[in-house]
Amino acid sequence: MPATLTPALSLDQLRLELSVKAKNGLDFILAGVLVWAAIAGVWLLPNPPSRNGFITFFAGSLTLPLARLLAKPLRTTWTLPHNPLQPLGLWLNVAQLFYFPLLVFVYMRFPQHFIMTYGIITGAHFFPYAWFFRAPAYAVMAGVISAGCLGLGLRLSPGHLYLIPAFVAACLAVLAVLLGRSYRQNQRAYQAVAHAE
Repeated sequence: MPATLTPALSLDQLRLELSVKAKNGLDFILAGVLVWAAIAGVWLLPNPPSRNGFITFFAGSLTLPLARLLAKPLRTTWTLPHNPLQPLGLWLNVAQLFYFPLLVFVYMRFPQHFIMTYGIITGAHFFPYAWFFRAPAYAVMAGVISAGCLGLGLRLSPGHLYLIPAFVAACLAVLAVLLGRSYRQNQRAYQAVAHAE
């Protein structure tokens, strides 16, 4: 008779499977690199912050379709019906939408701080994925992006605000590298568990 898994071990295996099959959400992170690089280009335009912020709203919406396009060459799996933790990934992503009223307020009252606020929200929403994918890099970069955007936002003149989205894009590129390493480590652990069974 096979040994019964403890709930903790079973939960850990579910997280390992998510990490390996979804490749730590690498498709979303790479899409984010492209989108935030494009946003940096937007903020290089000689427009007032309010106009650049308006364009940024639409540019940010490209992340999901870009991630979908990248999923095929990266061979990531978006749905694992048998894994009860899989829907949590969507809930964690949707959670950031509840910060958008704050973003709208900043856009309407303090447009020069819009891109800083957007960057902070983007960075902060990565934190729970450190647990979800067993990838501590998410927690580290959540702090780096949020604190970095705040620091830049407090120091930069309006003509240099493009450095904030450029910073976010660079951080996401670093995160992509770290997630690739974490994926390989989790893949080995996942295979070891599979062979043990």
